[in-house]
Amino acid sequence: MELAGRVVLVTGAGRRVGRAIALRLAAAGGQVAVHFHESADDAAQTVERCRAAGGRAELFRADLEDPAATTGLVRGVLARFGRLDVLVNNAAVFGPMTLEQFAISEWERTLRTNLTAPLVLAHAARDALREARGRIVNLCDAATRHPGPGHLAYMVSKGALETLTKVLARAMAPEVNVVGIAPGVAAWPEHYDAATRARLTAQIPLQRAGTPDDIAAAVHYAVRDGDYLTGVILPVDGGRHLV
Repeated sequence: MELAGRVVLVTGAGRRVGRAIALRLAAAGGQVAVHFHESADDAAQTVERCRAAGGRAELFRADLEDPAATTGLVRGVLARFGRLDVLVNNAAVFGPMTLEQFAISEWERTLRTNLTAPLVLAHAARDALREARGRIVNLCDAATRHPGPGHLAYMVSKGALETLTKVLARAMAPEVNVVGIAPGVAAWPEHYDAATRARLTAQIPLQRAGTPDDIAAAVHYAVRDGDYLTGVILPVDGGRHLV
């Protein structure tokens, strides 16, 4: 799929990996719907940088915990752009939770954002994406191959998102390709200290952390060159899944 003239919705595009994806696809000619919830200033900067790269970009606010607002996000994009070709489900909640720390409110909040919202968006966008013979790219997580108990809700939500990716690939075939990108270390959580970062980097066969640009490049590949790619989860983790 060539991106020139295509409309791309990137959720959580204000910062970090989401911003890198939006900028990469804008530079390739995409018209980008930049979604945010609370990071208004960051998202506005993403829009400015997308426009500076030569692409059209517009700002959309929605609380992805709210299914009605999530559906409204797709309607808003279609109203403003007139079409939707690519949906990138990047927005996610990442927080610590052990079994001892389990709280139903945080569990449900995490699953609503990380799992339910991508399904609601796919449902709301299904007709537009089918008409466009478009793409869905879900941002999964390579850590689900060795799930730790310290981020219980997050790990379960991302593991389930992999399954959702495969189910949607069958449900939306043959018109829409659905792919998962599973980053390893792409942007360090701010609370990880130097020792934690060094320990995790030592476990990566390529011996370096990834970057948001690494993930954006993989998303671009799946969109641009993924005509015969669907229902797969691509690890972009420096080989960490092998260990």
